[in-house]
Amino acid sequence: MGRRRNGREISGWMIVDKPAGLTSTAVVNKVRWALDAKKAGHAGTLDPDATGVLAVALGEATKTVPYVTEALKAYEFTVRLGQATNTDDAEGEIIATSDLRPSDAAIKEALSAFIGDIEQIPPQFSAVKIDGERAYKRARDGETMEIAARPLYVESLLLVDRPDADHVTLEMVCGKGGYVRSVARDMGAALGCHGHVRELRRIWSGPFEASDGLTLAQIEEIARTEALDAHIRPVEEAFIALPEVKATQEGATRLRNGNPGMVIAHNIEYGEECWASHEGQVVAIGRYKSGALHPTRVLNIKN
Repeated sequence: MGRRRNGREISGWMIVDKPAGLTSTAVVNKVRWALDAKKAGHAGTLDPDATGVLAVALGEATKTVPYVTEALKAYEFTVRLGQATNTDDAEGEIIATSDLRPSDAAIKEALSAFIGDIEQIPPQFSAVKIDGERAYKRARDGETMEIAARPLYVESLLLVDRPDADHVTLEMVCGKGGYVRSVARDMGAALGCHGHVRELRRIWSGPFEASDGLTLAQIEEIARTEALDAHIRPVEEAFIALPEVKATQEGATRLRNGNPGMVIAHNIEYGEECWASHEGQVVAIGRYKSGALHPTRVLNIKN
């Protein structure tokens, strides 16, 4: 028999401004401890050296994680020109150098090739699976892999600063699955000067912004208190792209049991995905068909 996980049955989102030097999993574990939460996860991994918004899902909010990870997100990052590394960031070994330093105009022109629907090859040191094993594990053993390109939607990619000849600061808004390190690598290659990520910060992710997040120091200061509980945000904030329908009393009961339930809907298309609320609280996510919501996920919030 597996060990029963202790903790409180709390549901919602805790937004953290992640510091550099910690894995996303380590941050989730600290939040779960601070809230004494039974269950927690996160919406979108950040590299250990990256900073910025990490949305921690608590309890039933873990069922809504895909709606945040699928949303657009924004990154601000600094690229070191003239050097390529084996990890595509500052942690790796330098594998190539160049004395070429392109102009701002040349960089802006090169960036245009990375906007829209593009194909991107993840870094050798990444979490993608190759024959069932994480790429970074094989890369650590000295193996060089052929990693297939993956589709990525990039809404915008802008040059926002040029602090010196060796560095450029960029801002990118993109969809799910983007590797900022790959952008730095590929931009450097396109310009003929090489490049890798020096610093990386996720500014916002879906509905959540780093500026609204708590630091780990703030979380630790008010851990296990009602003051920290006050920062838990509603589960429903994940549904930025989903319309809401209102469940009737009987419909809510049926939905909570996993059955189609009657809802009141306006301007909802047949088969459209939406979420149902009752008395101000989310009940289920599903497809709207002929006056009823057919649930795909049922949420049982006990806060």
